[in-house]
Amino acid sequence: MTTTSQHDERIANMSFASVYPHYLAKVEKKGRTKEELHRVIEWLTGFDEAQLQALLEQKVTFEAFFQQAVLHPNAHLITGVICGYRIENIENPLTQQARYLDKLVDELAKGRPMEKILRVG
Repeated sequence: MTTTSQHDERIANMSFASVYPHYLAKVEKKGRTKEELHRVIEWLTGFDEAQLQALLEQKVTFEAFFQQAVLHPNAHLITGVICGYRIENIENPLTQQARYLDKLVDELAKGRPMEKILRVG
């Protein structure tokens, strides 16, 4: 399933800070912690706590967020369906990266063990 250019553009221009509270609420509602959420974000993007806070304060777009990220070498192992899209078939790199993050947050909220979420082995 391919995304539309409007869909890709909407994700690119969306503020990471506007979505972050939804990620946090989703995982906390299911008994996971902010620290676990940050660990997942750091695994995917390489952003430590200080960098993440700075990006949230700057209200960067997803495009800027992922331009500054150093994606984990195992990010390509994130597969499955999120928001109706099969992640591994998304052609737009930015949209795929945003969906990687959505999928990791989803797995965290569903109680998946951290070593599975972080594709340790």
